[in-house]
Amino acid sequence: MPIKVLTVVGARPQFVKAGVVSRALAAEGIEEILVHTGQHYDAAMSDVFFEELQIPSPAHHLGIGSGLHGSQTGRMLEAIESVLLETKPDRLLVYGDTNSTLAGALAASKLHIPIDHVEAGLRSFNRTMPEEINRIVTDHVASLLFAPTETSVTNLLHEGINGEQIIRSGDVMYDATLAAAEMAERTSTALEDLAIKPKEFILATIHRADNTDDPKLLRTIFDGLAEAANTLPVVLPLHPRTRASLEREGLLERAIEKFTLTEPKGYMDMTHLEASASLIATDSGGVQKEAFFHQVPCVTLRSETEWVELVDLGWNTVCNPASDPIPETILAQIGTRGEQASPYGDGNASSKIAAAIVSRHVAIN
Repeated sequence: MPIKVLTVVGARPQFVKAGVVSRALAAEGIEEILVHTGQHYDAAMSDVFFEELQIPSPAHHLGIGSGLHGSQTGRMLEAIESVLLETKPDRLLVYGDTNSTLAGALAASKLHIPIDHVEAGLRSFNRTMPEEINRIVTDHVASLLFAPTETSVTNLLHEGINGEQIIRSGDVMYDATLAAAEMAERTSTALEDLAIKPKEFILATIHRADNTDDPKLLRTIFDGLAEAANTLPVVLPLHPRTRASLEREGLLERAIEKFTLTEPKGYMDMTHLEASASLIATDSGGVQKEAFFHQVPCVTLRSETEWVELVDLGWNTVCNPASDPIPETILAQIGTRGEQASPYGDGNASSKIAAAIVSRHVAIN
């Protein structure tokens, strides 16, 4: 009997990770049941990623959608529990730090199903972030913790997690970027569509609730980006949450005037934009790493980052929008380069994860 793994995904970064890990699981003969919670539920934020990354359609689409954290997570928990009872998997696989991750981990833990957490051990040490709580809880109920970096391994050990449960796998996002970069170069028409030239624009992504739901921070960030846009054009794929916040605060019309706004991009177009940018300004965890993979300097518009290695290496600069000068920080980093290093592994994290799941399953059965 093949090992049966139920995978829970719900947001863009998880679709990207699942694209490479699912192929590695299949190569090991593992039967995978894919569950999409619907956390990102429109075609631009969801369907296009399954198409481009050639991920099989989910066996279960829960259609949860958006909502307050407690309500959304609770509905996911109930729905995932039903799928687990129906499918009876040997293990549950979750990625990252979303509400989908937390709901899957809690549902499986209550049913005594072993949990495998990809991207374990990341810490911003800011517990006001919902993602930080999701990471911590998931790590502490997981059976196998796939840590992408040495720092993440250290974080887990400091929290008292058994070292035998921790595997330094490397980062599956690096695997995904290596697989996508060449294809994106051949197939994406994003630069032509937006009438921009390589290395002549800033790429910005803003979506975190800490930034979009605080009117003062939202205005500060967009004022800063607008000032930077006076020197170099700013391309801004607009997340639905951010668009709604800009409309609410009466800032959308100015954003349309100052920036090259686009709808959320598919993975290939986003990969091509990232690789072609002079600098990336973002509040996304995943985009920080993607900037590094493409050797593009990054400014993180938050008070902290989970990816401290990139700050130490000089590829990423943390700019606290509540206190730091945004346009000056962005413009100062254009053209800079950090140290050459490989903190995220060798591009084979997915294969290591799949092999470890097989090995652990065999060991306990």
